[in-house]
Amino acid sequence: MNELPEIIRPSSWVEHYCSHLPASGRVLDLACGSGRHARLLAGQNLAILAVDRNSEALSTLAGVPGIETACLDLEGDDWPLAGQHFAGIVVTNYLWRPRLPDALAMLAPGGVLIYETFMLGNAAYGKPSNPDFLLAPGELREIAAAAGLHEIAFAEGYAEMPKPCMRQAIVAIRPI
Repeated sequence: MNELPEIIRPSSWVEHYCSHLPASGRVLDLACGSGRHARLLAGQNLAILAVDRNSEALSTLAGVPGIETACLDLEGDDWPLAGQHFAGIVVTNYLWRPRLPDALAMLAPGGVLIYETFMLGNAAYGKPSNPDFLLAPGELREIAAAAGLHEIAFAEGYAEMPKPCMRQAIVAIRPI
């Protein structure tokens, strides 16, 4: 198998924990960008809804088996995914606190959340540097617990790959 360039490789956190996702039901790749995780998960025969506001990035997923795309504004006044439920939700390198409770509410019983993004201290390594888009220490853990999720794994702090950064990540499950 050919080695993918680092910029399009799936997150090692997602790669490591994607086996926890249920084998049936749809998985949401939220703020998916060009779909590196959607491709990974579709390659494991999971049904994926890849959502982003960038239609050009979503167009790179056209015709990929197992992937449905939706170009949606996740930061508007109305939550465009209201009423939907997913067996899994994957989010990387994205944080919009006003809609985080809405996103977690879409996780079905037995569903798994895999979330990884930047945290405070990341400004020392580049962008994002705005505290509005950086998690506080333990914040994902607290948000998941408040949503009734049970933690499977949690990590925070300095990460070397794919580039030096401060990050926070969680894998959590909604009890059945």
